Amino acid sequence: MRVLVVDDEVRLADGVRRGLEAEGFAVDVAHNGVDGLWRARETRYDVIILDLMMPGMSGWKVCEALRAEENWTPVLMLTAKDGEWDQVEALETGADDYVTKPFSFAILVARLRALIRRGAVERPAVLEAGDLWLDPGARKVWRGDVEVALTSREFAVLHHLMRHRGQVLTKRDVIDGVWDDDFEGDPNIVEVYIGHLRQKVDRPFERRSIETVRGAGYRLAVDGG
Repeated sequence: MRVLVVDDEVRLADGVRRGLEAEGFAVDVAHNGVDGLWRARETRYDVIILDLMMPGMSGWKVCEALRAEENWTPVLMLTAKDGEWDQVEALETGADDYVTKPFSFAILVARLRALIRRGAVERPAVLEAGDLWLDPGARKVWRGDVEVALTSREFAVLHHLMRHRGQVLTKRDVIDGVWDDDFEGDPNIVEVYIGHLRQKVDRPFERRSIETVRGAGYRLAVDGG
């Protein structure tokens, strides 16, 4: 079982390498994102352990690049960033698991073995509504041939709408699908993000794909408007 460890903390990476080798893994190490991406492209690994914050190229960017190239090697993010939205972004970028530092080595090994048993799983197909396309793995959106830049939260809201295209979603439906369980803010925040999306994926292309259903909520047209 071959593992790639990508982490700029040299002592930690070396400690993980020694521990995994004692468990019977073959381990390669890279100390920045650029080298890690090169190794992941050049060698076939059973699993990749990837730090998020690194010089040269972040773990998010490494994972995003691999998924865009249809490299589905399981990725476990190992990082000190423990915010909920850091985890959400990592998983939506294409990671398969997320472990925060400090960590239990026994748990790390168990999670690695679970990912290896599952193997490389192809990510969800691109979602489409007419000429509006959303790639969950690459975290990219296009209107026709034009790529549309969205923030992480805008992407999450559009992703939720496209997964339920043709259905009417209330503000609470959107909040439950996009925000965490502890959200206690104003539900009208949904209106704000719907407005942002209309400005980016509809109006520049003279479309009206995101419909307001008076008194009920919002609906993404199946044909993309």
